[in-house]
Amino acid sequence: MLVISPLLVPLFTAVVTVLLQRHQRAQQGISIAGAAALLLCALWLMQEVSSGGRIQVALGNWPLPFAIEFVADRLSALMVVITAVLGLGVLVYQASIAQPAAESGLLHPLLHGLLAAVGGAVLTADLFNLYVWFELMLITVLGLLVMHDGFRHQEAAFKYFALNLLGTLLFLAAVAMLYGTTGQLNFSGLAEAVEHSELKAAIPVYVAMLISAILLKAAAFPLFFWLPASYHTLPAPVLALIGGLITKVGVYVLLRLMGEVFVDQPAMFYEALGWIAIATMISGVLGAAYHWDLRRILAFHIVSQIGYLLLAVALATPASGSAGVFFMVHNILAKAALFLIAGIMWRTAGHYDLRRIGGLYPARPLLAVLFLIAGFSLVGIPPSSGFWGKFLLVQESFVQGRYAWGGLALAVGVLTLYSMVKIWLEGFWKPHPQAAALTATSLHLTPAYAVVLVLALLLLVTGLYPEPLIQYTEAATATLWQRSAP
Repeated sequence: MLVISPLLVPLFTAVVTVLLQRHQRAQQGISIAGAAALLLCALWLMQEVSSGGRIQVALGNWPLPFAIEFVADRLSALMVVITAVLGLGVLVYQASIAQPAAESGLLHPLLHGLLAAVGGAVLTADLFNLYVWFELMLITVLGLLVMHDGFRHQEAAFKYFALNLLGTLLFLAAVAMLYGTTGQLNFSGLAEAVEHSELKAAIPVYVAMLISAILLKAAAFPLFFWLPASYHTLPAPVLALIGGLITKVGVYVLLRLMGEVFVDQPAMFYEALGWIAIATMISGVLGAAYHWDLRRILAFHIVSQIGYLLLAVALATPASGSAGVFFMVHNILAKAALFLIAGIMWRTAGHYDLRRIGGLYPARPLLAVLFLIAGFSLVGIPPSSGFWGKFLLVQESFVQGRYAWGGLALAVGVLTLYSMVKIWLEGFWKPHPQAAALTATSLHLTPAYAVVLVLALLLLVTGLYPEPLIQYTEAATATLWQRSAP
């Protein structure tokens, strides 16, 4: 039961919160309690896999590959813990007035449905159920997008749905073809079947379809525009959860599939993926540099940072996998913190447009410090957690002789610094165009500040003392790409 607790707890909480739609205060309390229970289960699961190794469970009375199998190891347990931390933080933040999502009877059920979908996607051990969990993520995010009134939100929801539906159809087609060729959908069975299939020459075609579908869902170049077109309409806590997790799940799945299941694929796959990673970095950071709306800037930086994660997969070694997982943990925390800080900035200064706000450094020095911690970490300034993540990735690029990839990754970091400096100068340093517009300090922002403070402390700890997390990620990715070199 422990392995599937990251699914059962949020699903149970979602059901209970549905029944409490007309009791807002009770619904909120149950929602936070459910998120806390999820975090406890996630930490327990991590402790178990760290001490006892891999844990597997197959639901139903069917043999593999028909049984619904879930597998917990160091890698999936880490993702479950980060998901739980972010889920609890977002729900506590929602209790403040920083910029909460509009209270609807379906808000909390959808948030917990999203947490369950993410948990299912990282713990599942077969392709078809991965498709199911991806669809649950699509449905819950779509529900969160359409929850708000207005044409802008409906347009954003349509863009998100249309592009992700294309990815869904491509993913399902690849799954069907792989099953028809190998007779397997279970990850371990599929890995063996791919090696011995009589139609082995066709496998790369199906894998390419699968990779393309995942890249679309991860907002990689060139089909990334759905993300900044839809995400910027969301309120801060919802945006932190979705922006911090959804695209990262796609990269996690790609890392798992390419590192464990489809290991022996043509070198051109990894070459193409590397240049897609670089193009994703550059397009995202240039989009961020162009815009003035804080949410759009941060949304484009999601795209840019996805490029670094794809680079880890393209390098295709246990070392690059470890660097990628470290960077993923850092990026989830940093990105969520920045989105939540943006909500506090909106509440305090009255707008998301950097040209229409200012004066936050003298008015809110704590907020300024928290932004510097999260912003410096996103840039990769030492000794932040972002520095270690980028350092490990660039180091592995140079070790493999991929100097162009490593050099361009460093250059993107410089442009990321430009965006963070722009936010600092416009939002914090310059005077507010209307100084009286800065709201009083008596606002009920304590929950929001508490959540951001915890995230900032996690970033500081992983930056100043990176060794425990590095050692953990090295152990979690030690078996990736082990059968043969790509």
